[in-house]
Amino acid sequence: MTTPFAARRRFRLRLSAWPLAALPLALAAATPGAAQIRVDITGGISAPMPIAIPAMPTPQAAATPAGQTDALGRQVADIVTNDLKGSGLFKPLGPGQLQPVAYPQVTAPAYDFWTNTGAQALVQGFVQANGDGTLTVGCYLYDVFAKSELTRQGFVVSPQNWRRAAHKCADTVYTRLTGEGPYFDSRVVYVSETGPKNRRVKRLAIMDQDGANHRFLTNGQSIVLTPRFAPNQQSIVFMSYENNRPRIYTYDIGSGRTRLVVDRAALTFAPRYSPDGRYIVFSMSSAGNANIYRVPAGGGTPQQLTSAPGIDTAPSYSPDGSKIVFESDRSGGQQIYVMNADGSNQHRISFGGGRYATPVWSPRGDLIAFTKVGRFNIGVMAPDGSGEKILTHGWQDEGPSWSPNGRVIMFFRTAQGSGRADLSSVDLTGVNERKIPTPLDGSDPSWSPLLP
Repeated sequence: MTTPFAARRRFRLRLSAWPLAALPLALAAATPGAAQIRVDITGGISAPMPIAIPAMPTPQAAATPAGQTDALGRQVADIVTNDLKGSGLFKPLGPGQLQPVAYPQVTAPAYDFWTNTGAQALVQGFVQANGDGTLTVGCYLYDVFAKSELTRQGFVVSPQNWRRAAHKCADTVYTRLTGEGPYFDSRVVYVSETGPKNRRVKRLAIMDQDGANHRFLTNGQSIVLTPRFAPNQQSIVFMSYENNRPRIYTYDIGSGRTRLVVDRAALTFAPRYSPDGRYIVFSMSSAGNANIYRVPAGGGTPQQLTSAPGIDTAPSYSPDGSKIVFESDRSGGQQIYVMNADGSNQHRISFGGGRYATPVWSPRGDLIAFTKVGRFNIGVMAPDGSGEKILTHGWQDEGPSWSPNGRVIMFFRTAQGSGRADLSSVDLTGVNERKIPTPLDGSDPSWSPLLP
């Protein structure tokens, strides 16, 4: 049976060795109406765009290891709906609110009907089982008022990766309508917590950014803190209290093996990879003083980068790897400093009053997120310290981590009284804030780059 993609000769299917392979884009000719449809990314949730996302039909219902293709079409549309709604920039009409779409309508929308729903944009697609056991998920975006196609993309996936195709579809829509980079097809590693405050069990856990595909990586026999992805997402660096000795380890996601990074008697903590994955930067404490070091990711002799009296910690590289932002109390209180990657030119950038902690550089390089100590809130500032803006106003918000596109920040919030922690996110407007679902309590999130 001919698919909507095959019906247009300019759109050819291309398989890839990757688990998720993108098909070539075929863009519609630009029209004045198409050029005008755009989401206001500065307004947060004050004026979200109405967008229709009906269930995605299938050319022929077929059983797959992931389920029937007609059921998958509904699930894919649900995920696209939830992703876009969670961004705070869209007001989706999802499959539960809309009539089913016939398969031929995927490439020939009933524009008059969609205009009457109030939607400005329309997402349609299909799910098809292929003879080689893979699935094809098609994704089309239309401007309802201009009656034109804005973009299309297709994905060939193994059945176990169908959720990734849905996130990729949402990324396609988000990017086309906002001009921002994608971020839905990504993962989060964090510390899963359970038990009373004085006997917390802390385990490494990993999940998709929407909370799906959750699994635990460690068994909780040792307390773990501050997990951070390697750029290639094949390993995680973290701090563990194994054998009651706080030290830095790496965890190989594929094999589950751990490796000690620095075999020293001194306390080592707050690790993070360099953008190219060649180094791990961290803090090492000795005689009440903590300084920042870096060590080759594969092991070797640590190189000391700071030597000021006090505690230097929480280092984070700029995206190009040329600079490091860090936290230091060398001036008498916690403040943010920046230095070159070799430790030279150390200088303070935070002068807004109060104390600052856990700085982390945006993947776009334009901002540094931080924890404002006191009431504990999440804020951002430019790399020179200007333009400080507080984004959250919870009881105890800390530990920021950037989305791959540098527009959303994940953090953890500790509840007053109970001490229970949960993951949340907020965008740069400070308006759109949402809780991230986890099976247990959660802290210390680290957002991955986009999945390959």
